[in-house]
Amino acid sequence: MTEALGETPLATLHRARGARMVPFAGYAMPVQYPGGILAEHRQARTAAALFDVSHMGQMRLVGNGAAAALETLVPMDIAGLAPGRQRYAFFTGDNGGILDDLMVTARPPEDGGDLLLVVNAGTKHADLARLQAAIGDRCAIEPQFDRALLALQGPEAGAVVEALAPELAALVFMGGRRARIGGVEVFATRSGYTGEDGFEIGCAAVDAEALATALLADPRVALAGLGARDTLRLEAGLCLHGHDIDATTTPIEAGLAWAIQKVRRPGGAREGGYPGAARIGRELAEGPSRKRVGLLGSERVPVREGADVVDPSGATVGRVTSGTVSPNLGVPIAMAYVDPACAASGTALACIVREKPQPMTVTALPFVPHRYRRG
Repeated sequence: MTEALGETPLATLHRARGARMVPFAGYAMPVQYPGGILAEHRQARTAAALFDVSHMGQMRLVGNGAAAALETLVPMDIAGLAPGRQRYAFFTGDNGGILDDLMVTARPPEDGGDLLLVVNAGTKHADLARLQAAIGDRCAIEPQFDRALLALQGPEAGAVVEALAPELAALVFMGGRRARIGGVEVFATRSGYTGEDGFEIGCAAVDAEALATALLADPRVALAGLGARDTLRLEAGLCLHGHDIDATTTPIEAGLAWAIQKVRRPGGAREGGYPGAARIGRELAEGPSRKRVGLLGSERVPVREGADVVDPSGATVGRVTSGTVSPNLGVPIAMAYVDPACAASGTALACIVREKPQPMTVTALPFVPHRYRRG
């Protein structure tokens, strides 16, 4: 018997707006609205797009020992995270693989003084079990899987939010604070998954529709679904867990060494002490056996996940993990893991599509420059 799909607090609104709903991570989610994915993609690049990401898992870690406890599971500097600041992190396994990636916010004392975690939908129950088993005796772990989470993304997102909640205007990238929007109490961070400026805004489930309605009342805002979210994050060179990163890929292979702060690296004041530290430390020093790269095509033939990557001799040197035709660039883009000898920008490779090689060139990520508000 097939298990029934979960629904987010905005399911009724999505259907009323004509969304095409699809199964995703155990939920019925909007993949697109009547205007289509390309229109939604352009909305996020030129104005402001509103995404429902309530399927993600939100959790609180409470207690003076929470930061030190979390550092036993992630290779990030959590203890040094200033109040009101957010950090990208990942849970690692004993072999150094990425079990899940997440966002961690150290909320100011006036906003709870806790650690707020946002984890992926498909792994949130496993993440909760991992936290409870590993550090449940060191801090309180409070799942908030029933809370709503909305992402407002695009160059006009700041102006839209400032008009509704002036107290959020001063936030810069990876900052967060409590506020009220349309009478709804929210906790917002200036972050997102599109490469654009924007906010991720959490609220109680019962208030989700009021929050969405307040944001959508601004003519600069329109709804967008999973389809546009995927094309946007791929143009931004951002990894999707379960595709570009998983338990078999290490952070160094994935090009995520930047996320491991100096204090947690070999020789740092709080080095190691997390699963897979030995392998990750070794790869930091010696380099990995494969590397994630961007691939840019010249012909409008989409390259999809699973396609083999070959060198000019026809030898297989890697595999594609994500791919699409870029709405912004008008050509195929993909991310792949390849042999380090083939990872330099400008290297000519090909991807096998329907048994034919499609020319691709290794290029620096992101494909489309990020436009985060950093100051």
